[in-house]
Amino acid sequence: MDKIFTHIATRIANASGQPITFIVALLLIVVWAATGPAFHYSDTWQLIVNTSTTIVTFLMVFLIQNSQNRDASAMQAKLDELIRSVDKAREQFIGIEHLTDLEICEIRDALEKEVSDAEDKQRTADDTVDRLLKRHYRIRRREMRKANAG
Repeated sequence: MDKIFTHIATRIANASGQPITFIVALLLIVVWAATGPAFHYSDTWQLIVNTSTTIVTFLMVFLIQNSQNRDASAMQAKLDELIRSVDKAREQFIGIEHLTDLEICEIRDALEKEVSDAEDKQRTADDTVDRLLKRHYRIRRREMRKANAG
C-alpha cells in the first residue's frame, strides 16, 4: 500500500507542478466563469467551483505533505551520510532532527556563537560568499550579453 501511495503521490505532485496543469486549471475556471450567465449565476453554478476547489485543495495538502516528508527524510539521510564520512564532522549532529524545536534552537545558537567567536572563520566565510556572488553576477552578465548579441 505504501509503495502504491508513494508512486501515485509522486506522479500527482510532479504533474501538479507543471505549467500545463496551471493552464488547464485556469482554463477550467475561465470556462466556469463564462458559463455563469447561462446558468444565471445560480447557487448550483457557484457550488460546483466551490466544492471542486475545496476537494482538490484538501487532497493536495496530503500529497504535498507526503512529498515534503519524503524529500526531508532523504535530505537528512544524505546529510547524515556526509557527516558520518567526513573526518572533522561531529557525529553528534546525526539525528538531531528528532530533537525538539527548543533543543535545535539551542544547538544552532551555540554553533553561531562558536563561529562568531572565531572572527577569522567568519571573515573567511564572508569572503567566500562575496566571491561566489560576484562570480554568479559575472556569469549572468556574460549570459545576458550573449543573449542580446544573438
